[in-house]
Amino acid sequence: MSSPTFSPTSSVTSSPTTPPPAATTPAAEPSPPATSAATPALATRLPAVGTTVFTRMSSLAAEHDAVNLGQGFPDFACDPKLVEMVAEAMRAGHNQYPPMTGAPALRQAIAAKIAALYGHAYDANAEITVTAGATQALTTAILAVVHPGDEVIVIEPAYDSYMPAVELAGGVVVPVQMALDDAGYHMPWDRVAAAVTPRTRLIVVNTPHNPTGSVLRDADLQVLADIVRGTGILVLSDEVYEHMVYDGHRHASISRHPVLAARSFVVSSFGKTYHTTGWKIGYVAAPAPLMVEFRKVHQYNVFSVNAPMQHGIAAYMANPAPYLELPAFYQRKRDLFRAGLAGSRFELLPADGTYFQCVRYGAISAMPEAAFAEWLTTEIKVAAIPVSPFYRQARESGIVRFCFAKKDETLALALGRLARI
Repeated sequence: MSSPTFSPTSSVTSSPTTPPPAATTPAAEPSPPATSAATPALATRLPAVGTTVFTRMSSLAAEHDAVNLGQGFPDFACDPKLVEMVAEAMRAGHNQYPPMTGAPALRQAIAAKIAALYGHAYDANAEITVTAGATQALTTAILAVVHPGDEVIVIEPAYDSYMPAVELAGGVVVPVQMALDDAGYHMPWDRVAAAVTPRTRLIVVNTPHNPTGSVLRDADLQVLADIVRGTGILVLSDEVYEHMVYDGHRHASISRHPVLAARSFVVSSFGKTYHTTGWKIGYVAAPAPLMVEFRKVHQYNVFSVNAPMQHGIAAYMANPAPYLELPAFYQRKRDLFRAGLAGSRFELLPADGTYFQCVRYGAISAMPEAAFAEWLTTEIKVAAIPVSPFYRQARESGIVRFCFAKKDETLALALGRLARI
């Protein structure tokens, strides 16, 4: 880098024979050769990806002191017994690397739960792997089986990690939009079947569905099985909200259907089930041949997962009541939230699962979804999430999503503000 130019504020005149004035500073050293400190140009692997809508809206909520019903996490604590069981695991010395596949006690507890609830017997040693949250499980499964040029059918609106993971694997995303009518969102099985080609490698499904709150039923599993039967197509099933299905219905896990279970990765999350989203502990269940490939990737992008938390969760799972009682726990919050908006200008869509409620706001504003969500956050002081970013090409439907996994007093505060619009 060149030296700065020194410009004196006054000049000194002297004859050639007169000694120059005494220097007040030492003469400058010669400048070193110019070198570049610029970062080399980089071709991005994910040109369409920026900061997630969840990060933006949560930041805006904090900036404006808004009630954050945007990002999907509880504002209440998990069971103190679970915390104590994790602490006990630490005191017992479970503080070093666990097995790459997960602590045996936890894998066995997961397999037992799936067998009891869904009737499918996974081998705890060969077919269950503990992951650093569900997003890691989803991405690892995609990287394990999708090759460059393979097509992956993704149902939109879709959780935001699916498509970037496909692109990182070199796959081709084939988006299929859910049907949307006055009764809400519906699975577009005719569109899914029409999207299948000889290059289709994977179909990604999500039930209960984020962001729409819709759920698959047993009849849906049969239709999906008919689509993939006799093909080499695999299924990736995101079931992180498996214990949040309401109104007396049961969760239609892919594990329930033998044809689908034989070709599927089934992903779930302890963060959603036990109110510990910050712990980032999840798991995947899959037939042994698929799990072999999954673990090849898993061992190099994570290797193993927090040891004491695995042992603490395994001990906690001995009592099934916390997840068996979860549907009633969240249904009460859903009903509380829906009742609070019943007299408002928001139009409630069905919320059959998850802890999300989607609403139409057409009677309030014609603003695009992102602008309306920002207005809610900055002016009404309640943060929501626009649904449009859950599409590959943003689709404006006049719908935003609220999260009702909050304390009753949090919901009451938010509802009081929303009802006045």
